Amino acid sequence: MTQALLKLDNLGVRLGHGKGAIRPVDGVSLEIHKGETYSLLGESGCGKSMTALSILRLLPQPAGQITQGHVYLDGEDLTLLPESDMRRIRGRRISMIFQEPMTSLNPVLTVGDQIGEVLQQHHAMKGRAAQDRVLELLDAVGIPDTKRRYREYPHQLSGGMKQRVMISIALAGEPDLLIADEPTTALDVTIQAQVLELLQKLQQDTGMAILLITHDLGIVAGMADRVAVMYAGQLVEEASRDRFFGSASHPYSRKLFESLPDVHKREHALDTIPGTVPALNRDFDGCRFEDRCDVAWDYCRSHVPGWNSSADGQHARCHRLDESIPAPRSAVTAKQVETISSSHESRGDHLLRVSDLKVHFPIHKGVFKRIAGYVYAVDGVSLAIPQGCTQALVGESGCGKTTVGKAILQLLKPTDGSVQFEDIELTKLKGEALRKKRSDFQFIFQDPFSSMNPRMMVGDIVEEGMIAQGIGKTRQQRRARVDELFEQVGLSPEQTQRYPHEFSGGQRQRICIARTLAVDPRLVICDEPTSALDVSVQAQILNLLKELQNTLGLSYLFITHNLSVVSYLADRVAVMYLGRIVEEGPVADVLERPLHPYTEALLSAVPVIDTASKREIIRLEGDIPSPATPPAGCHFHPRCPRAMDACQDSYPPETASGDHTVRCFLHQ
Repeated sequence: MTQALLKLDNLGVRLGHGKGAIRPVDGVSLEIHKGETYSLLGESGCGKSMTALSILRLLPQPAGQITQGHVYLDGEDLTLLPESDMRRIRGRRISMIFQEPMTSLNPVLTVGDQIGEVLQQHHAMKGRAAQDRVLELLDAVGIPDTKRRYREYPHQLSGGMKQRVMISIALAGEPDLLIADEPTTALDVTIQAQVLELLQKLQQDTGMAILLITHDLGIVAGMADRVAVMYAGQLVEEASRDRFFGSASHPYSRKLFESLPDVHKREHALDTIPGTVPALNRDFDGCRFEDRCDVAWDYCRSHVPGWNSSADGQHARCHRLDESIPAPRSAVTAKQVETISSSHESRGDHLLRVSDLKVHFPIHKGVFKRIAGYVYAVDGVSLAIPQGCTQALVGESGCGKTTVGKAILQLLKPTDGSVQFEDIELTKLKGEALRKKRSDFQFIFQDPFSSMNPRMMVGDIVEEGMIAQGIGKTRQQRRARVDELFEQVGLSPEQTQRYPHEFSGGQRQRICIARTLAVDPRLVICDEPTSALDVSVQAQILNLLKELQNTLGLSYLFITHNLSVVSYLADRVAVMYLGRIVEEGPVADVLERPLHPYTEALLSAVPVIDTASKREIIRLEGDIPSPATPPAGCHFHPRCPRAMDACQDSYPPETASGDHTVRCFLHQ
């Protein structure tokens, strides 16, 4: 085999000093060859991003340092190079796409200037030549109207465009190795498909290698040549893509697969991984996964597992794969599948009815702030949610999903339309009458950390709503209720005396759910509650939401772009595009037999873990139009691969096929 482009040899990283120092990377060895995509999987806190930063020697300073091992690039040890030489490596030989483009781009420099910096630094390119090259790079990553975008600032771009600019910056130096750290985490499935296709095309054209860091198994199945799974600072499994997805051998890898939501698991609770990744500021006497493993035995607690290999190149760090160690039969138990049965039978009566809901934001211009137009964020949405059911709302970012949720709860005042909660018209309630009614409907926000006061203990945060709604006569009664809620969402009452920063992402989301339940709501609007969570934590939250619905009879409006979650949790699904619902119906009908071309495109772009699947992804041209100037006729026709002349003239009326409705001239 040819020499590896990148080789990590027993790499170790330490953050801090003394006994409390953290070791996020502890003896990692791997090789990446030219033209190869090597994927690194694992939960948050396992050390994936820290491994990538150590390759570039961008560890947090002054606490971070490489304490052992070597990083070889084409045989040259990067750990021995002075900082001046590393500046020539970064951006030229090795580039990195960071996880959050908005915080990685300079807000006071234009897009063109930021890409031009790389060309000037590594290719001594200036002036007209640099500008032409920047325009070529922007065009290569699929950004339309490159001359205009060249002069724009990051805040003027959509999330997908900012990510493409990051890719342009990373590729400007023509690197040998591209490190992509969760490059599609916050992107819609359509934009995600474009970004991944772009990376694959550029890899084929240039022969660069890619280190892909992600927790999305579907992306790995479509992109990777080889897969490594990281846990608690160490690699626990490595294999070719086909071998990994065909027969993953480590218990942690198998747990990741079992945690994935799927339509076939609707009647069962998702399998979860109990506990959390262990603290990495201590020595380990045994297997690091032992306390969360279903098949561990006493030997796992007292002996560190070796790196066991098989003939086909698969490696795993597990005692059960070591033929010299006899594993007890009693440690292997049959998996118990928990069936979800509803103890709350009140389904069918519509709890919420939304009719022709509109939210138009005025655009003010000039010194006197005259109204020059409107942003048609929500433009005629109608839906109904029965008691005890889940209505999903899906679509690309910017289509108005979150605005719908806020307008239903009257957090935004609707421009027009009706919102009826049982027999009460919410749009006509004001002041004290609306405040009293708010206990019946609550909102779970996308980012749990930013929705909590960092200066308040979480117990006080949960109690706050009870005080506002007059629930509980005394503080003692309210605190008892808070303790009960924490147990109900899988936390301990002792944790009420902590602050939000002391919890993991999944735990913070559970606290937000407890805060929601504190006022005894009947309708809960969930805005992307699992978008940034690992698959194992996502499974815990989905199980909790389903259990609470079955025991309390809650109704959910579930806003998301994760169609796998929709297939597992929702009863009905509505597909939204540019402020309007284009298709709605039972979840099985919409996901298995989509009628609208936009729904078909969304479904085709969802990554799947079936490596043998040869699905054709429907490419949507351009970006979603501005809601301030929606296209005439059908809003989707400029991007629709099946558009007809009629689509440009008028908006299609609603057509029903049983309980399944669509707005498309193809089905008139």
